[in-house]
Amino acid sequence: MKKLYLVLAALLLVAGCKKKNDTLVPVRIFVNDFTITQDTLPSKDGIPEYNGVKAVTLAFYKADGSEQYKVTQFRADASTYTTFGDFSLSLPMGSYTMVVLGYGLNDGEPAITLTSPTEATFGTYPARETFVATQAVNITNTNAVELSATLNRVVSKLKVHSTDGCTENAVSVRVTISAGGKAFNPTTGLATANTGFINTLPIISTVGQNTNSSTYLFLATDEQTVTVTIDVLDALEASISHKVVENVPLQRNRQTTLSGSLYNGDATTDFEINTTWLSELEVPF
Repeated sequence: MKKLYLVLAALLLVAGCKKKNDTLVPVRIFVNDFTITQDTLPSKDGIPEYNGVKAVTLAFYKADGSEQYKVTQFRADASTYTTFGDFSLSLPMGSYTMVVLGYGLNDGEPAITLTSPTEATFGTYPARETFVATQAVNITNTNAVELSATLNRVVSKLKVHSTDGCTENAVSVRVTISAGGKAFNPTTGLATANTGFINTLPIISTVGQNTNSSTYLFLATDEQTVTVTIDVLDALEASISHKVVENVPLQRNRQTTLSGSLYNGDATTDFEINTTWLSELEVPF
């Protein structure tokens, strides 16, 4: 699986001489300068050139599952902190599960709803590219410690490519997927519901051009076969064209592309299925 590498350093400092379980320990988690290599991209490109991750959510959960700390940084708010990905916090000594989520967001979309190490969701908004890491963290004294975690991409991507040009009355493409979901378990990276969902995407191409519509989703297993229903909608959300593609293979960290005639409702050409791995993304910290 393609990986996003993250090095976390926790600096533990305590004022006073007594060591108690309720002593607050200042913790700083930070990301050093780094470069990105992504297939044909030059290695000198940095995080500003990669727009996949728009937000980072960091959380710590106590042994009983209750939340001790949670915060989200948005790339768009970079002026409000020193460096995107730097976190400073205080934690009592104890044992925790640390959850780190890096994910994409469109303008106006809220942060992922993270409620536990085993439950997170994009809610009513579309799922986005998502990287996840979870690990146990034990803070037992005031000595400085260094933690390392690897964020793995846990989503599958489905792209619908039209081999014909879009028509003037086409406004959006509705993609209905029979399984998978938008909620997931950060510990396993798998969907917590396998009921499928609907994703409606606006058409941004001009009349006569081919279109591409992409949907991210979480799978119930590492590989899963689904049925995909594709409807082209007009301004009143009436279906102009209706296509059903059976036995579509999906896999985590993999892109599946469906290519075929989309805007010609009378076309009988079957969709072709092409599966290719997502471009490798390696971010060393």
